[in-house]
Amino acid sequence: MSQHNSSQHMSNRHVLIVGGGIAGCMTAMKLVERGCQVTVVERGEIASQQSGESSWAGAGILFPLLPWMYRDAVNQLTLAGAAMYPTICRMLLDETGIDPEYDQSGMLVLPAFDAAQATAWCAANQITASAEPAADYPVQSLSPGDALWLPLAGQVRPPNLLKALRQWLVLHGVTLREHTQLTPLAEIDQLESWETTEGETLHADKFVVTSGAWSFELLRANAMKLNIKPMRGQILLYQLPHRELTHMVYREGFYLVPRKDGMLLAGSTLEDVGFDTATTESVKQELQRKAEAILPVLKDLPVLKHWSGLRPGTPENLPTIAEHPAIKNLFLNTGHFRYGLTMAPCSADMVASLICGETPAHDVSAFQFPT
Repeated sequence: MSQHNSSQHMSNRHVLIVGGGIAGCMTAMKLVERGCQVTVVERGEIASQQSGESSWAGAGILFPLLPWMYRDAVNQLTLAGAAMYPTICRMLLDETGIDPEYDQSGMLVLPAFDAAQATAWCAANQITASAEPAADYPVQSLSPGDALWLPLAGQVRPPNLLKALRQWLVLHGVTLREHTQLTPLAEIDQLESWETTEGETLHADKFVVTSGAWSFELLRANAMKLNIKPMRGQILLYQLPHRELTHMVYREGFYLVPRKDGMLLAGSTLEDVGFDTATTESVKQELQRKAEAILPVLKDLPVLKHWSGLRPGTPENLPTIAEHPAIKNLFLNTGHFRYGLTMAPCSADMVASLICGETPAHDVSAFQFPT
């Protein structure tokens, strides 16, 4: 992959990334492209279900749900990130042999939603969209009005994407420090090393926190107004016998995401329960009811799996992509809430630019550290 000539002076710089989810792995990739030496520190295992992160647990939708309800800064980041995925997934498959399963499956938004606002937003942002009768699709519309068809909306399979990213990082000489937990930072003004809970000191030239819902805990003494908290999402997995559904479906906060192998995800919740990754029977039944109402064939099928992940909840879905205002050598790329996957390639490129002293390709003013 092409090197960024403007940052060749960084070739001997060592950057330590705190967090091995999709944001962390993508940030590592963008720093490797710029010639940096990179270490990723992960408290669990990269590409593992065990850690409770949203990276592994998510549905893989590469489109901002109801973007007409969001600030422009959020949509610019999600749309730019989503546009980078076809190239990244092809490259990962070519170099690692692991297929992230990028699929431009399209998404059907079922009513009720503000149709006038939605179509106006799609037109203004050059998003291909059409109003179509829901009856033309193999789903039940539970409210009157046309559905909105978004044929270019894509998806990936997050566990496969993470496995491919992990393998790519290994192939490109990135040091992975898994099962390694860092201590919360004391109040400081410069960072040259970070202690692990086992008493080891990890040195680097620059540091970047990409640890999602855990970011505030690590930075508590220096977090000021950083507003990130864990938000649990529970999700179900089915196996469709005949691929009855081939496109994503969204309705009033709930979605169905079909995979090419007939697997179907149904989710998700937004629960403010702290760092609790438990699943609950009541939520399982609620998700089943919603799924079966939209796709009645599911009434006869068992739930194969039920799991949860913790999203890094932030006001208005706005992440922090910035240099820490008080601590020299510390950067943040965190707090993406529901759109960490979609935003990851673009936000990783932005923070890598900041770390390497480049001007980011996208405006970062909306993502400053809150003060």
